[in-house]
Amino acid sequence: MQPTSLYEAIGGAATFRRLVDAFYDRVEQDELLRPLFPPTFDEVKERQYWFLTQLFGGPRLYTERRGHPMLRARHLRFPITLRHAERWLHCMAAAMQEVELPRAAQAVMLERLAGIAQHMVNTPGEEEEA
Repeated sequence: MQPTSLYEAIGGAATFRRLVDAFYDRVEQDELLRPLFPPTFDEVKERQYWFLTQLFGGPRLYTERRGHPMLRARHLRFPITLRHAERWLHCMAAAMQEVELPRAAQAVMLERLAGIAQHMVNTPGEEEEA
């Protein structure tokens, strides 16, 4: 039987758990991103897992637990610049490589996530003020 979604094609829940863990290992060490997150990652990791699972064709975990994602509204309290968005994507790309996602899957996922990351920008940064 052929996978019916990207979620299934790359390994489902186990792969997405590994991806989220690898991503937050990077965020924890990143001096630009770390201040945007709470002291512990337990809750944000779970929400990220729910979101990515749903975004890429898995169970609608995020919507079932928290309602519509409303990502921009949920993140407005955090000053997110273009540099933050780019660094977030960089950490996610590195995490995808670490968990050895197929290159084609990485490309599709990063393209989708790039649009979301750009949408989250809500604060001009040094690069926009110059």
